[in-house]
Amino acid sequence: MTSATVTGAAGTRGLLAAPPALARCRALVRPALADAVGGLHPWPGEMAAHALGWRDTAGTPDPTASEGKGVRQALAVLGAEVCGAPGESAVPGAVAVELVHAFSLVHDDIMDGDELRRQRPAVWKTYGTGPAVLAGDALLAAAVQTLAQAPGALGGPAVLRLSGALASLVRGQADDLLFADRPWTGPEAVRPDAYRSMAEHKTGALLGCAAALGALLGGAPDTTVTALDRAGRHLGVAFQAVDDLLGIWGDPARTGKPVHGDLRQRKKTYPVLAALASDGPTARELAAVLDSPCPPDDATVAAHAADLVEAAGGRTAALTEAHHHLDAARACLRGTPLAPRAVHEVEELLGYLAHRTV
Repeated sequence: MTSATVTGAAGTRGLLAAPPALARCRALVRPALADAVGGLHPWPGEMAAHALGWRDTAGTPDPTASEGKGVRQALAVLGAEVCGAPGESAVPGAVAVELVHAFSLVHDDIMDGDELRRQRPAVWKTYGTGPAVLAGDALLAAAVQTLAQAPGALGGPAVLRLSGALASLVRGQADDLLFADRPWTGPEAVRPDAYRSMAEHKTGALLGCAAALGALLGGAPDTTVTALDRAGRHLGVAFQAVDDLLGIWGDPARTGKPVHGDLRQRKKTYPVLAALASDGPTARELAAVLDSPCPPDDATVAAHAADLVEAAGGRTAALTEAHHHLDAARACLRGTPLAPRAVHEVEELLGYLAHRTV
């Protein structure tokens, strides 16, 4: 069983087991996901299998690779089950969102220049930039095709919902890239509310789409589909806030990234932006470190910057942000008539994601 390290506001640590729903949903979805990837041209199919953590560059199974948490496919399956439908009805949606997630990671790594993904070389680093772009395109095409072929008359509405999520994802990614060129302070600085909007589009849109597709394919009414979409969007903002905490203070042995990695790269993440927004002497010292001609890639400088972020309240603000949006997601669920047992599984998943490190 996998586990996550829990880091509370006071920095205490413990172990929280991954909820059984993740493994159960993965087992349900995996055959159809493998069929979708198997239908690709062999070369992009090989790269897709690498991106999904299934195979190494020789095309053989890679037992050391991580396949990720499978959150999106689980949300799709649970989205059907909370509406009283069998999880099998959501499998086309689960496959589609998992493929779109893989596509987005392949392209994100290219845009961000990230050489590692899940503790091994990213697709672009292994195969080259052009082939990696092609692999991402193939994953996206397979996602749309899988959803369009969903049984019954729901394929069209499902594809329409997925296309809306894709448009939001692109908008969020565009904002994220543009943030990199904006100053740390002054009128053009990125504020926490702008970052929150970016996170909802870049991360929340697909999580909301996953849960909504499960409900839609399960035959739920529009009000329920909309409520689950809203819950997923709130989860996305919380998910991004936790990711940002891990990007600074995460355990490298679990995250696969260097400690203080986001600070070394001068990424504009929620803890940093919240710290700068506090506008006190510590925030001004942090801004001076970030604005220095010498980037904070030295271990000592990066550790000092992390201490300043924490002292200015950035770490606490990010934790508060995460828990606020998790509570909002729960409120969306509680305001909708849903199957109690399946809702309990969703609640377990929310708690796990709030305290993950992998």
